[in-house]
Amino acid sequence: MPSPIREQPSGIVVDVWVAPRASRDSVGGLHGDRIKVAVSAPPVDGAANEAVRVALAKALGVAKSQVEVVSGLKGRQKTLAVSGDPGLLSAKAKALVGS
Repeated sequence: MPSPIREQPSGIVVDVWVAPRASRDSVGGLHGDRIKVAVSAPPVDGAANEAVRVALAKALGVAKSQVEVVSGLKGRQKTLAVSGDPGLLSAKAKALVGS
């Protein structure tokens, strides 16, 4: 199974599966080969995309400005780029999925 976390010179790229309208925001675990991100925001007018950015930034301990949705703006399967130290971010992200 491919890893949902890939290191790049500028940071990491993370594949996520989004569950909008959840009872609470959470990041962790796997849904298939992607990290599951549950957000309480509805998938309307980009609200869920913004909530995913905030949730992932909080989980990785970075500013939300360091997290960008690079693909999947209109679907549950998204790819996000997180800028920063690749080794540190990768370790934090892997801890979210327990690997």
